[in-house]
Amino acid sequence: MASNRRALVTGASAGIGEAFARELARRGHDLVLTARRADRLEALARELRDRHGIEVIVAPLDLAWPDGVEALVAALDAQALTIDVLVNNAGYGVTGYFDEQPWPVHAAFIQVLMTAPTELAYRLLPGMKARGYGRIVNVASLAGHVPGSAGHTLYAASKAYLIRFSQSLALEGKGTGVHATAVCPGFTYSEFHDVTGSRALVSRMPSFMWMDAPTVARQGLDAVEAGKAVYVNGRVNRLIKGFFKLIPDALALKLVERQGRRFRTGPHRG
Repeated sequence: MASNRRALVTGASAGIGEAFARELARRGHDLVLTARRADRLEALARELRDRHGIEVIVAPLDLAWPDGVEALVAALDAQALTIDVLVNNAGYGVTGYFDEQPWPVHAAFIQVLMTAPTELAYRLLPGMKARGYGRIVNVASLAGHVPGSAGHTLYAASKAYLIRFSQSLALEGKGTGVHATAVCPGFTYSEFHDVTGSRALVSRMPSFMWMDAPTVARQGLDAVEAGKAVYVNGRVNRLIKGFFKLIPDALALKLVERQGRRFRTGPHRG
């Protein structure tokens, strides 16, 4: 990617989002960083400004707010800040069976993981097309390629949505200079599992199943630059995806059910 472009990264205060911010800064991009934790964003912004000599703007925001994206884009427009690279990374997990959580919990999840990235792409895409350059990275997951599991009802569904959404955007962007990619990591070292309370459980997974966030970010940016609509990080994860495509749906669901019992957290039945 060329330098002197500006990237917007959501969920940039930790984990994969922070890794994307660092990799984009290393590649010479100015940045707009958004997440809920302003203190972490400010600390990261100071470090990246000092290290790379780039402009870093901090925009603390909770994407669960229905009008959050509109307010963010309005603030960018007011400052005449164009966005050339969009990294839709913000996300989290909700544990427990679907009907055991209050609806506002699910509504906020849908807003953050599906509605917000869709709206950001919608609002920023026209400018990208008009300038003849744009990169949209939607951080999905290997979970979007395998059957959904009990106890994380909306997670795989939201990631499958981002994969299909990215594919359509990639096709619509042909000839415009705009690339879209769904990046699909598997188990990645980050705070995600601490937030969901599943750290002890997923730590049982063998080390070869894990990737680090900087590798995921680097591969993701390389993939969108190469025009790949979907990129699954890691050879093991690509083998898992291929395996589930080959076996019957009923068997795939049974395997996910069996594995899910080992790693389920939060309220559950059975």
